[in-house]
Amino acid sequence: MPTLNPYRNYNEKDVINLYAFSGALPVNKGTLVQIQGSGFVPSQDVLEMVGSPGASYANTVSQRYGVTPKVSICGTGSATPLGITLLDIKETDENGELLKFNPRKAAELEAVISGQAVPIVRKGVFHYSGITGTPTAGGKLYVGVNGTIDCLAQIASAQVGIALGAKDASGFTVVLIDIA
Repeated sequence: MPTLNPYRNYNEKDVINLYAFSGALPVNKGTLVQIQGSGFVPSQDVLEMVGSPGASYANTVSQRYGVTPKVSICGTGSATPLGITLLDIKETDENGELLKFNPRKAAELEAVISGQAVPIVRKGVFHYSGITGTPTAGGKLYVGVNGTIDCLAQIASAQVGIALGAKDASGFTVVLIDIA
């Protein structure tokens, strides 16, 4: 599974905060995502009800709102990738407690919950783990399976960047992501 170390060098202007994640959770930061459906349509309502925040009671309405436009995990042969996620997407913490009841804990874990906008970055330099294969300095990186990055060109895979070096002992590589 992909992941990012704290070393990140990107411009905030390259971050998109318009989409929520649609798919199985949890998802690690550094996962390649693609736009799902019609994407962001300015004339449509951008909020939707994503369910009750907890227990439901008769004669009460308490809904959680979420973002309507969605992204999903990008894989080999998929549509063009939008970018990589900067935060984890999950519902529970390490103890199984729901993060929707503790937004401070979600922020400490660098995570968003379902329905919230996921920050997605299109270009920058990252300390990235999860590259399939053995990257070389200057080698091209492509869309891999299940939102990962692959250093071997797959049929119909889009290029997402280049490796700025080889993998270290922990499996991390410094990569330049540039999704045009």
